[in-house]
Amino acid sequence: MKSNTFKNEITRLINEAKEQGLPYVDIVSGDVHRSVGGYPSKNHSMPLCCDVMYSMKRSKDEILHAPAKGKGATLTIRYYIS
Repeated sequence: MKSNTFKNEITRLINEAKEQGLPYVDIVSGDVHRSVGGYPSKNHSMPLCCDVMYSMKRSKDEILHAPAKGKGATLTIRYYIS
């Protein structure tokens, strides 16, 4: 799985929220990975998915939940629509 796959899905979710006029969207790493495929499985790319989510986080966005090790299926970031 490539980082662009995750980036495209996160961008799609943010754009969908923008089109609906929402002020923000809460994105969960497990949901992102499930929607693009490959999770759950032995060969999942959850660390990469989380890295992409963190890299797309801007200063005004909020981490609502981070797993103990920082990367996992429950990472939740609130991305504010600008």
